[in-house]
Amino acid sequence: MSGGRPVEIELDVKSREGLQDLVRRHSTPQQMVKRARIILEAADGKNHSQVGCALEISIDMARLWRNRWHSYSCIPLNELSIGERLEDAPRPGKPCQITAEQVCQIVSLACEAPEKSGRPISQWSGRELADEVMERKIVEKISERHVQRLLKRGDLQPHRIRYWLTPPDDPDLDKKINEVCAVYQQAPALHEQGERTVSTDEMTGVQALERKHSGLPMQPGAVERREFEYTRHGTLSFILSRDVVTGQVLTPYAGATRTEADFLAHVQAVVASDPTASRWHFVVDNLNVHLSASLVLWAASESDLDLDLGEKGKSGILHNKKSRAAFLSDPSHRIVFHYTPKHCSWLNQIEIWLGILVRKLLKRGSFSSLDQLKAKVLAFIDYYNASMAKPYKWTYQGKPLVA
Repeated sequence: MSGGRPVEIELDVKSREGLQDLVRRHSTPQQMVKRARIILEAADGKNHSQVGCALEISIDMARLWRNRWHSYSCIPLNELSIGERLEDAPRPGKPCQITAEQVCQIVSLACEAPEKSGRPISQWSGRELADEVMERKIVEKISERHVQRLLKRGDLQPHRIRYWLTPPDDPDLDKKINEVCAVYQQAPALHEQGERTVSTDEMTGVQALERKHSGLPMQPGAVERREFEYTRHGTLSFILSRDVVTGQVLTPYAGATRTEADFLAHVQAVVASDPTASRWHFVVDNLNVHLSASLVLWAASESDLDLDLGEKGKSGILHNKKSRAAFLSDPSHRIVFHYTPKHCSWLNQIEIWLGILVRKLLKRGSFSSLDQLKAKVLAFIDYYNASMAKPYKWTYQGKPLVA
């Protein structure tokens, strides 16, 4: 009907706020925003023509959504949401030619390894799945795009993969994780008592890559563009320690190697940075240089221990990595090492900081020499310490996850 008085729209507080929220929300589709605005304008007393002029739409569209909203007025919001009221009405279409059972068979096929179908590939594509579906006579004919739509509906993505690591078969894993978490939790209290806690690790093989040509800067409508070709100028290794309480990165090491002597020199520099500290706690992984004989000898001297340490590979504390780790982990010593379990590098807080270094400097950096790479990394550390350093909120409690 082209004539007649338009139906009146009355909105309660909850409905009006819900429509206004849809309009303001950046993620709301523009089509739904326009429909919500039609209802709001209509609720303000405007007729079809006035709503059309205000929103630059046709009178028919203004009339359609006013009348549709009015038809839902007797249904409570908890039974039919505002978003559902503004959705398109179901449209009749061609009857589905693929049954629910056939869809299940297609989805099941997509979850199989292609090798089971005699195909020498590691992952399915839409075309290959469509071919296999027709070859198995699940359906007589199906297009690549239709297969992809079915996979999307089932939230299946054969083209993607995510790595994971099987946890080690260690009956004491939970206990070891708890111990490392306890180190982080106790660090603030120990800091007040003069004890320092640091998280230490290495970053090896950092390449000094120099782009052959400068990139193009970001502009409106165009992202920054980067030159593909580059020149290699060698690699550096970094040994880094981060104070768990203050967030400061302490006495970074940068050199061509990451040897037992390099690690010992870094630890000695960290300890020398605060001679007043009564005890140092180092959280590290199980790399062999973290369990070296030279580290044991130095830690013993720092703790004023007059012991027969034995001989490496033969006897005593120096005998093997297990005996050296037990000595270095002794909480009564002035230098105490806390070792993360195998395959649990995520427990070491310095790993979070290394990710920051990669994102903020190394990923887009261009370095004309190893000296420049070293200088820029050290400059970033100074910048981080001055403007960004803060303790991490370590929320993991070390409790095993249960299903």
